[in-house]
Amino acid sequence: MKVDRRTAQGGYTIIELMVAITLGLLIIAALTTIFVNNSQTRDEIERANEQTENGRYAIQLLTDELRNAGYLAEFNPALLSLPATTPDPCATALTDLKTALPIAVQGNDNAASIPTCLSDVKAGTDIVVVRRASACAVGATDCDPLITGAPYFQASGCTSPAELSSPNVANYYGLDVDTTKLTLHQKNCNPPTTPGTLAPLHQYRTHIYFIANNDQNGDGIPTLKRAELGASGFTTVPLVEGIENMQIEYGIETATPTTGVASVFTADPASYGGCAGAVCVGYWRNIVSAKIHLLARNKKQTMGYTDGKVKTFAMGLNADGTANTIGPFNDAYRRHVYTSLVRVNNTAGRNTP
Repeated sequence: MKVDRRTAQGGYTIIELMVAITLGLLIIAALTTIFVNNSQTRDEIERANEQTENGRYAIQLLTDELRNAGYLAEFNPALLSLPATTPDPCATALTDLKTALPIAVQGNDNAASIPTCLSDVKAGTDIVVVRRASACAVGATDCDPLITGAPYFQASGCTSPAELSSPNVANYYGLDVDTTKLTLHQKNCNPPTTPGTLAPLHQYRTHIYFIANNDQNGDGIPTLKRAELGASGFTTVPLVEGIENMQIEYGIETATPTTGVASVFTADPASYGGCAGAVCVGYWRNIVSAKIHLLARNKKQTMGYTDGKVKTFAMGLNADGTANTIGPFNDAYRRHVYTSLVRVNNTAGRNTP
């Protein structure tokens, strides 16, 4: 008897293969969708966190700067006469720097006129100038070393006739780029027999904060920047990306006698109450607090999101007392407003009875 050794062969039909491929593609598509959505969500969370960090950092930076505005070691600039006109923020000559000493804080509302040492300033945003000495004296631990050619401030603590007892206020302090000319003393002095110890040197700073249209040239990322007075004039430094707008209201003390508390807030002390000339300069001198409003924006747009055609952002008051609202933008950038009320410690402290 002959046996057939052939065995039955089995396999998938073309229809079964097509069904399997289709199911596989559906699963891959679902997994891809989940991955893309998770990736977009992660990116959006990262953008939101970055915006929050940038907004808070920018507010803190400006808050700390304004708190220190007008710091001149042991010297009280209230003894100085006011300049006849508002100082030029970009001035670098020593005579101009000394003239500006009484004005610790100075602003420019909505970039109405742009200082010559600034560029790429975003239209409609405020500019604020802070003048002060560094709180860190040359030679102190962890402080910056002496920078040749930079301006330095020195306050006398001496009661000798040649210094603090002199009727000339200009002898109470020194401000120069040549530190060999800064020869004032601390309290332990009795010139000329016992010269005593020289008073510490503090780098003198003029910082101009503004909003630029770009971080790097042409990148379209609005950025908080600072122009810094140094050995070779002003140098602009980018500080915080994504800060799209800055609006500041200044608290002016108009009460007599002074109390160190703001009597009124205005976005433009240079025009408050229809002032002119020295009266306006006096308002700048009497700034004791400030309200800072910053609008922070994501650096990248969010897919599928729109800021809307009616959404606006409240940023304090305009100089005429009306609400200062920014927007609508009608784009795909997410935004948030950060606000801080700051006491200008040095001016307010001097005005406190």
